[in-house]
Amino acid sequence: MELKKIALNDLHENLGAKMVPFAGYNMPVRYSSDIEEHMTVRNGVGIFDVSHMGEFLVSGPNALALIQKVTSNDASKLEIGKAQYSCLPNDNGGIVDDLLVYQIKEEEYLLVVNASNIEKDWNWILSKNDVGAEMKNISDNFSLFAVQGPKAVEALQKLTSVDLSGIKFYNFVVGDFAGAPHVIISATGYTGAGGFELYVHNHEAEMIWNKIMEAGAEFDIKPIGLGARDTLRMEMGYCLYGNDIDDTTSPLEAGLGWITKFTKEFTNSAALQKQKEEGITQKLVGFKMIDRGIPRHDYEIQDADGNKIGRVTSGTQSPVLSKGIGLGYVKKEFASPETEIFIAVRNRKLKAEVSKLPLV
Repeated sequence: MELKKIALNDLHENLGAKMVPFAGYNMPVRYSSDIEEHMTVRNGVGIFDVSHMGEFLVSGPNALALIQKVTSNDASKLEIGKAQYSCLPNDNGGIVDDLLVYQIKEEEYLLVVNASNIEKDWNWILSKNDVGAEMKNISDNFSLFAVQGPKAVEALQKLTSVDLSGIKFYNFVVGDFAGAPHVIISATGYTGAGGFELYVHNHEAEMIWNKIMEAGAEFDIKPIGLGARDTLRMEMGYCLYGNDIDDTTSPLEAGLGWITKFTKEFTNSAALQKQKEEGITQKLVGFKMIDRGIPRHDYEIQDADGNKIGRVTSGTQSPVLSKGIGLGYVKKEFASPETEIFIAVRNRKLKAEVSKLPLV
């Protein structure tokens, strides 16, 4: 299958990015080094091009009814200018995808989904749309830039008349930005370092990218690839679809009970409610390595006697902590912080400790 290209593909190649296939797209994985890019975002400001993400518009008088039916969180709590993290439960206890839901207008919502799941999510939501909500897949028309880090507000403020410091976390404004009249400026992100995600039309993408780089120059802004995006989200304990959550993992096991609201009915809500009442048997936890070593996806997690108690779903070397960290599912009795666990790395058993999230 031919790789899809994001609007600024050539720009990234000219910047010397290492391009890799990711979720069907040709994407920049790094420009310099993962560690350097990671620390740029933690301490200063960096810009990610994450235009591979999918965007659906759901509108009309029954838009909310459809969203309430397919998502686990309570979208009736949204108002114009607010965003919500949620997931799409499937019919047998797992997760179709995790997503962001934005209320754009009175009867209009923007759903932002993972690149690898665009077609799957579209078909899933369409199959549940018996209420006549209007659906439009606008994924190919928009670019998405994540400008992340403690210096993001200062770097971007000169590009807009919107007061950026006044936009609370998980709120957004549609306003002028870098010469474009209608940009969604959203105080969200996947790094835990603060900053904004900017939804821009493809034909304005290059102009806006260049103006962001100019405005951020005095703060030493750098382009950041998917490699650092992954290590940043792991330090925060944020789930990545396909690793930490998938069609077989329940939102309750994944620690996503906070976005699973039983005040309404939604897909498979009765079964998930039953699971909540009966109690889960495994739980997604964060952990830090005590012994030297880097945990990797699918490594076995064991108890002191070498019995399998779970598996690693994401792992890396944390640039901030200079030690191995990871996420993984363990049996519930091993899920409390400070519990000693062991990661099977090849034929060795390396000691680790369950930790509260975020890990930094």
